Amino acid sequence: MRHRSSIALLALAASFSLEAAVIGASTAAPPLTTARIEALPHAQRAAWLAYLDRSVQQMRADRAALAAELRRAGMTEVIVPPSGGAARSIPLDRPAEWYGGAEARKIADIVVSFQTPAGGWSKNLNLSDHVRRPGEHFAPNNLSRFLSAGDFDAPSDLHWEYVGTLDNDATITEMRFLAKVADAARESGAAYRTSFLRGLDYIFEAQYPNGGWPQVWPLQGGYHDAITINDGAVTQTLELLRDVAGGKAAYSFVEDRQRKRAQESLEKAIACLLACQIVVHGRRTVWGQQHDMLTLEPVAARNYEPAAQSSSESAGVLLFLMGLPEPSKAVVSAVDAGVAWLKKTAIYGKAYVRGTDGRRLVSVPDAGPTWARFYAIGTDLPVFGDRDKSIHDSVDEISRERRDGYSWYTPAAKQALDRYAQWNANR
Repeated sequence: MRHRSSIALLALAASFSLEAAVIGASTAAPPLTTARIEALPHAQRAAWLAYLDRSVQQMRADRAALAAELRRAGMTEVIVPPSGGAARSIPLDRPAEWYGGAEARKIADIVVSFQTPAGGWSKNLNLSDHVRRPGEHFAPNNLSRFLSAGDFDAPSDLHWEYVGTLDNDATITEMRFLAKVADAARESGAAYRTSFLRGLDYIFEAQYPNGGWPQVWPLQGGYHDAITINDGAVTQTLELLRDVAGGKAAYSFVEDRQRKRAQESLEKAIACLLACQIVVHGRRTVWGQQHDMLTLEPVAARNYEPAAQSSSESAGVLLFLMGLPEPSKAVVSAVDAGVAWLKKTAIYGKAYVRGTDGRRLVSVPDAGPTWARFYAIGTDLPVFGDRDKSIHDSVDEISRERRDGYSWYTPAAKQALDRYAQWNANR
């Protein structure tokens, strides 16, 4: 089927000319609401209504927990933790013995302290700095300095956003770190194992009835409710569930019941991923950065991130699917189609480089392959967004701030092509 979210863009993109032009405008991704659920077939409503109610109740519980801390401490204002690189502050690449040392234990204690009541973690926290204090928020100030009226990224509550998220490597990185420290600590790692298992329950609770995951849970609204492939949110979650279900060494403490649930969650999510693959004129292509949780159509995220086919995110999906030990015929078909699309859209002889007037796409002999970040669905031509929600057919036409501040071209998809050559030869 054709994904309707891009029909207006397709009509404009079909008339691409030699002159750069504004070819459309992004529209906000719809959140999950009771009204939308009530429009579903009757048999589907109960599971989705229960999910939405669970999210609402958990949001209330999370807020109540922080409010109770403030009352007990006699405080009137929440302490906002400083921002930092959470994933960089909790390394996963150290030698095994390091995770049994004092530095790793210190970080693990901080990680446990910032776990939300729901069981997840926020993003952009410095988790090597200090143990969370009573009355301190679970999340730093993650708001963009570019927020304006009607911005897709504006939260409904300026003081409560990204409180539990899979964005920017959050939650999955914390869980993997805790598992490593718990494995090294042995008998003295009970607190870390408990925290990990709470994180595992968080993943189960946050998973949509159809197998996808939102960017933020409890639900925050807007595009944050969409199934988020961007930044590896879904694929990193799947990789963790695969390792847990398989009983890999660091996760051997997970009980059989939870390992079975992880396997079921994994299988449901893979089916959802396959259903999200964009089909144009009866042919499978690739994936968007995010997909509507109900229709599975690609949707916009931030103002400058249109509903479109996404090269690097799709490469991540393909790499995960090629890593499955016994891929089904449906998985093989999805991979073959996705790789064919990447080969078709690869760009050679061009490079995105920085000059005196900012970054530009210029001719460079023998350069490539590289790919645009976004492609218009139906034409497979590169598209670029700006903060005013406009969509352009040339990166040179967007503001310098966005040209310089976003990865509009990336060679990341080459990893998928390289892996496919070996995967295809061995199957």
